[in-house]
Amino acid sequence: MNDFRVMPPLAPLDMPEQDLDAYYADPKAPPARPEDRVALWRCVVFIPAILATIGFIWIMWDWFGDDGITWVEGTLLGLMSFNVFWLCLTVTTVLLGIGSLTQALKRPGHSRPLKVALLMPIYNEVPWYVLGNARSMLEELRARGGPHEYAMFILSDTRDDAIARAEQESIRSLQATLSPGLRIYYRRRAENTDRKVGNITDWVQNWGADWPAMLVLDADSLMSGRAIGRLTDALAQDPGAGLIQSCPQLIGANTVFSRMQQFANGVYGTALAEGLARWTGQEGNYWGHNAIIRTEAFAASAGLPHLRSFTGRDQLIMSHDFVEAGLLRRAGWGVRVLPRIRGSYEETPPTLIDHIQRDRRWCQGNLQHLRLLSTRGLRTASRFHMFHGAMSYLASPIWFALLVMWALMGQGGDKSVLTYFRPDNPLMPAWPEMTEARHVLIIALMYSLLLLPKLLGILVVPLTRSRFAEYGGPWRFALSFLSELALSVAYAPILMVQQMIAVFRTVFGLQSGWSPQQREGGRYGLGTLLICHALETASGILLVAGMAAGLVSLWLLPIAGSLVLAVPLSALSGVSLKGLVSKWMGTKELWREPPITQAARHYRAELKLALEGKPSSQQAAE
Repeated sequence: MNDFRVMPPLAPLDMPEQDLDAYYADPKAPPARPEDRVALWRCVVFIPAILATIGFIWIMWDWFGDDGITWVEGTLLGLMSFNVFWLCLTVTTVLLGIGSLTQALKRPGHSRPLKVALLMPIYNEVPWYVLGNARSMLEELRARGGPHEYAMFILSDTRDDAIARAEQESIRSLQATLSPGLRIYYRRRAENTDRKVGNITDWVQNWGADWPAMLVLDADSLMSGRAIGRLTDALAQDPGAGLIQSCPQLIGANTVFSRMQQFANGVYGTALAEGLARWTGQEGNYWGHNAIIRTEAFAASAGLPHLRSFTGRDQLIMSHDFVEAGLLRRAGWGVRVLPRIRGSYEETPPTLIDHIQRDRRWCQGNLQHLRLLSTRGLRTASRFHMFHGAMSYLASPIWFALLVMWALMGQGGDKSVLTYFRPDNPLMPAWPEMTEARHVLIIALMYSLLLLPKLLGILVVPLTRSRFAEYGGPWRFALSFLSELALSVAYAPILMVQQMIAVFRTVFGLQSGWSPQQREGGRYGLGTLLICHALETASGILLVAGMAAGLVSLWLLPIAGSLVLAVPLSALSGVSLKGLVSKWMGTKELWREPPITQAARHYRAELKLALEGKPSSQQAAE
């Protein structure tokens, strides 16, 4: 097909690959300014989590008896302690966030004008949907005004020629209807070398010199003019900031599973993000989209090299965002998270299977970060971000191992699966003696630590100047809260098993490639559901059989029930919420739709209608 592009004149900017084995400091980065009590906040978060874990180890050590710790007991204690620490760290971060939300932010001062490129990389997306979002952001920025200058760049890596033609027709239609003064550019790469990393790098190297700042979006990103303006003001007022990340809220959820995710993100995620922003300070993280970046700092500091695999092949750094944030901070630039910026949105997978497919890609990239922990010059917080991302997936095999061990130990004494092994076998390890009461206490502790951030999240509603009326009223909020709680408990064991599968797929090289996300999702047949959830179903049946035989503690029944019902629960995840239940588990944005989402829906429908008479566009949009 013809090489169609609508781009400004070239403005090259060098973006060298970084040497991960050598220190690097960007000479243009200003001297670091002292941070306001960040060290104190880190102590507030980490010390209680460490002390709570030590207390747990002391109690468990006492329970295992005075005869010393066997290797089985040591393994069990290590697995449980590992998970207790991460759960406690989440709780302390949420508590810090709740305390922080009681404090008002300083009012921003005046900003010097900044020229910002809004970058939207796309890959085989529905053109009218993406460009409808793009237009709504540009139109709202025009209506809002202000000192800054913006332009939208649609950076296509689309491989399907029919979709590419539809993209180009959509661009032509959009240019004919945009308000005066608004600019939207488009280019399609001949080869999608290095995927999104290469797409952004190509723009920086060819046009970056003319744009002091770039705001990176995803294909499903949507940001209000106010949110974009606040991010731009923050970067303009902080000469030491290399990257400032907003905390996207989930929107567009119309199925059971996506609505559950959206409610959890909207209610519980606020305090967690606030606490994280407090203790990370200038060493925050990057989530790959809805963030503004100083272009020159990014070009000088964050060029990603390829990694060498164990077989000698070049490997792309896949979850690039964490690494880019670490490299920016290594070079002397600040990386901040601003969780109180409202109006930054993204979408979430509609079904459990779509979530699993995305999670497998993320798992592959996050586990790769373990190889990057030795990068020279990385700050401790940056290493922690990468380690934490990997551990969030490695925790699932640990949870599964704990589940197996609990099931084997049964109800203690003679009521145990282990009684089926010969007691006089000298090779048989000595398993820990766990009474039913101790089983209950441990399981209750684990569930409490898992549920406490959600319970604390309710306190966030009044702290963020919200009212329960914005969630449909107190009773509707209570129903939504209990519904999300029940569904999250039901889906948690399934997600644990699926994340364990993702880890093993990555470790054994079965997870290959980095296919694009299926944003529309789909309805999956019984055969697909049975294949996807075979391990969960089999595990659940074994647990239930052990309970029926009196060998497995009944306190594992909630987990066993979820695993046995994995297939129907997966089918339930994609059920559409329409009619009387359309506001079930609704967030503020669902009860009172923001103007930006209304505008996006209008412009998407308008652009789709304009393209309906063109065969290539219609074919691509479907």
